[in-house]
Amino acid sequence: MDVHGILDIAMFLTLIAALMMGYPVAFTLAGVALAFGLLGMALGIFEPSYFAAFPQRVFGTMGNATLTAVPLFVLMGVILERSRIAEDLLTTMGDLFGRLRGGLLFSTTLVGALLAASTGVVGATVVTMGLLALPAMMQRGYDLRIATGSIAASGTLGQIIPPSIVLILLGDVMANANQRAQLEMGKATSSAVSVGDLFAGALLPGLLLVALYLAYQAFVAWTRPAAAPAGQGEYPKLDRLVRALFAPLLLILAVLGSILAGIATATEGAAVGAAGAALLAGHRLERDAGRGRGVLSRLVLVGGASLALLVALRMVVDTPALIGQPGAIAQLAGSAAIILALLSGAGVLGGLWALHRAGAMAPALASTTSITAMVFTILIGAALFTLVFRGLGGDDWVASMLAAVPGGLTGALFFTFTVMFVLGFFLDFIEICFVVVPLVATPLIVMGADPVWLGVLMAMVLQTSFLTPPFGFALFYLRGVSPPQVATWDIYRGVAPFILLQILAVAVIWLAPSIVTWLPGLLYR
Repeated sequence: MDVHGILDIAMFLTLIAALMMGYPVAFTLAGVALAFGLLGMALGIFEPSYFAAFPQRVFGTMGNATLTAVPLFVLMGVILERSRIAEDLLTTMGDLFGRLRGGLLFSTTLVGALLAASTGVVGATVVTMGLLALPAMMQRGYDLRIATGSIAASGTLGQIIPPSIVLILLGDVMANANQRAQLEMGKATSSAVSVGDLFAGALLPGLLLVALYLAYQAFVAWTRPAAAPAGQGEYPKLDRLVRALFAPLLLILAVLGSILAGIATATEGAAVGAAGAALLAGHRLERDAGRGRGVLSRLVLVGGASLALLVALRMVVDTPALIGQPGAIAQLAGSAAIILALLSGAGVLGGLWALHRAGAMAPALASTTSITAMVFTILIGAALFTLVFRGLGGDDWVASMLAAVPGGLTGALFFTFTVMFVLGFFLDFIEICFVVVPLVATPLIVMGADPVWLGVLMAMVLQTSFLTPPFGFALFYLRGVSPPQVATWDIYRGVAPFILLQILAVAVIWLAPSIVTWLPGLLYR
């Protein structure tokens, strides 16, 4: 092994060691990269021009329209959490299924799927359901293992069910990796990979996971009635059920529908989601404060209806292209779009004011700013790390290592997923997306892996690592909000069957790639 290979390995191992010692991720990435870049310059094997390219990388990251969706989706999730819409959803579904044997397990999984599709924030989902669903299950005598396992597993559905922040980050990385791979193979005119492709590709695998969870919970309720007893109480009234379910489902339809239908980019869909969340939260908070018929509440309702009509109009006609065009129909559509946009904007401002009046606006903005700053600071540090690693010949080393793994593409994929699974014990998905995926995605695509299929499989492997003891992040979230009588060992034993179900889902998707590739091909090809 030459000096390049030794420095590449040493650089990667130094990074892992520093992260495990608890140093800040972004500054560790940049510091390790700078140290090894200077060492490479001293040895005469690293070109300083790589450092000169770093400012351009930073400006490119800040101007990336796809990544603008991250703070918008985060804001959407935080607003839904702060306004207690997620709590309403969980309690209503709990009452709906509570009289069935294992009903609270079913409601937890279904609400986890709905929250995943409306927030995409794993930590918020696990904490919310841990605070609300776990005490209810314990009160009704549910086995602690199946209760905690169901909450942790359903909370991690936000990793794979779109709109997922993981899929947004992976979509940007996979798009760049696919472009580089096509250039290496001399196919510069091949189709690009977008976040919409990953959203469409992940939809069926996410539903597959939900179906597996529900099937396992039904099996437990049928074979072990004492572990998941039926509850008592009345079914929720129709108006309460509609109020709790209709608004989140409408928001999911507006966001995902506009993206999957190709009428909106991920960023535009995220903007619709953030605006819709503000409208829902404003109406909810005004109603709770006894001002459900006030001026502000009515403004929010008008804004919500206008936003829904605007999305529907955009689905029917290409309104941006019609605005300013001659013809009565074009002028009418353009005028209607402008009026609806103004009304929906006024409603969103009303919703934000309602949040502010309830004291929820400042915490929501602070949380969104903190998460967004963390993501982009890590991305900038990862950009410097990737530049230095490539400058030291790391790309060639990774490609040769994957090519040397026995079994061709299958062996290389198995090796890659194993490494990502293990790293998921210690690192957050953001570091893995920005550091590991750019290094391995291009060689794997060159070897024949479909980029959309590869990205979805990577997301599912990362989701599995979120559940795996002893370092799974979902386990930490749940442990932090669990009552003292819930032992850590109960949580570990509870998630074990769900980890096996996730591995089964990964295997099914590996053996049947059409589960991932069929919907993107139908929609976009």
